[in-house]
Amino acid sequence: MERSFIFRNPSVLVFLGGLAIFTLVVTVMSDAAGGGMISTSFVKTLGKTLCLCLIAIAMDLVWGYCGILSLGHFAFFGLGGYMIGMWLMYARTRDIVVASLANNTLPPTDQEVVDAIGNQIFGVVGSSDFPLIWMFAHSLTLQLLLVVLVPGILALIFGWLAFRSRVTGVYLSILTQAMTLALALYLFQNDSGLRGNNGLSGLQNLPGADDIPQSTISLWFLWASALALGLGYLLSAWVVSGKFGSVIRGIRDDEARVRFLGYSVESYKLFIFVLTAVIAAIAGALYYPQAGIINPAELAPIASIYLAVWVAIGGRGRLYGAVIGTAFVSLVSTWFTSGQVPALPLGFYTINWVDWWQVVLGLSFVLVTLFAPKGMGGLVDLVTGRISPSRRGSDLGPDAGSLREQEAEK
Repeated sequence: MERSFIFRNPSVLVFLGGLAIFTLVVTVMSDAAGGGMISTSFVKTLGKTLCLCLIAIAMDLVWGYCGILSLGHFAFFGLGGYMIGMWLMYARTRDIVVASLANNTLPPTDQEVVDAIGNQIFGVVGSSDFPLIWMFAHSLTLQLLLVVLVPGILALIFGWLAFRSRVTGVYLSILTQAMTLALALYLFQNDSGLRGNNGLSGLQNLPGADDIPQSTISLWFLWASALALGLGYLLSAWVVSGKFGSVIRGIRDDEARVRFLGYSVESYKLFIFVLTAVIAAIAGALYYPQAGIINPAELAPIASIYLAVWVAIGGRGRLYGAVIGTAFVSLVSTWFTSGQVPALPLGFYTINWVDWWQVVLGLSFVLVTLFAPKGMGGLVDLVTGRISPSRRGSDLGPDAGSLREQEAEK
């Protein structure tokens, strides 16, 4: 009798159990639960870190398993944040406007309320009219659908055009980066309908939750982020297991051979690209309400490059490696950039870690690439005794030496 998916992949159960224990410990130690050992701001930091871990899983799925180095997945992350941010800002502003107009002698009409909301939201860019893209902002249900549909459709169109043209390698990476840059430049414009450089703010204030402290709200988002991460990990582990996972690994290692065997390579790549775009968007929809603000700078191409660095440091081609690397880099980055790390005097120069943190991150990426290609996930392999399949140096590709033993271990 065939064993269930969980029993065939015990690492999934270990990850989910560890995530549940982590969430429970943070909950008990938080201000909201009365523990008082973890501040509300740090609970938000942990919740945002879980969201970054989720998009890192998406990046590992598309890059580590399918071999598509996408430098545009943070664009989908940002779009998810914008979609939910539109509802948060509209609903919150509506509550403020209705409370303000309640003192009028005559009750305001629906149109007067809408006009007042538009003036409050778009006055900063010299407008008061709602753009067409805000037509569903009044409905949480519809905006949640857009969180999935907008990034998914964009990924579908872009992926279909790119993959049917058989664009691969560095050229595909450049195209994804160009897509991200074009989207960011468009959103910087005031007439984009999303308040240009000002972005959407006040997202941490949930509509109708004025009496609920931020400590409790931050805990809610931590739970939601942990649940999304757990489900995302479970889904991704299921996708990469079995025949489907073997095919996408084959595409990563030797796309031409997989196509020669009769598989529709473009369909597999398009499915993975769209799926990971949706996962990234869901992560963004949970991240930015905890951050409180989103603007076009969040979609800059450098953010997607950072994402690739996190996954590489954690260990490409290992879902748990992507999570470990992202959590480590994110939390260490927060520590270094908080100003709490003392400067390092060298006599002739003083290193201020706030300014030098990105240099440290870049050097870490180079060192990991050169000396530890398995990343931090390789440490887990050492502890658990996981051994990669030995090919004894045999050639795996159509040409001699095309895929050597060390490449087969990825």
